[in-house]
Amino acid sequence: MVMMGSMFAGTHEAPGEYFYENGVRLKRYRGMASMEALEAGGSKRYFAEDAKIMVAQGVSGSVVDKGSLSDYVPYLIQGLKHSFQDMGTRDVTTLHKKLYEGELRFELRSPSAQLEGHVHDMYSYKEPKYM
Repeated sequence: MVMMGSMFAGTHEAPGEYFYENGVRLKRYRGMASMEALEAGGSKRYFAEDAKIMVAQGVSGSVVDKGSLSDYVPYLIQGLKHSFQDMGTRDVTTLHKKLYEGELRFELRSPSAQLEGHVHDMYSYKEPKYM
């Protein structure tokens, strides 16, 4: 199982209506465990339909239009291929094998290291889009 969160929200195929804000095309997003979703009947999924107190585990909001899945998914696949290449593996099975055998390990990065790993010390830059 893989949790995708809002990864596919904003695509044409995802539910939600489009609207514009400050010239940007957005789509409404309702997380599966957001209060809005729970109140609309999603509480059954979490066995909470009779609960007097509901606790949201997600949010509702808006996301930028991502276009069609047919354009977006190939971008994600290519990103995974680059990540596998960076780790010296070709697929998830080999990744797991290398992890279990100690050939590969994941490390947590501090907030400072995360900032350092992102673009910095530039007056301006253009962030590449996926298409």
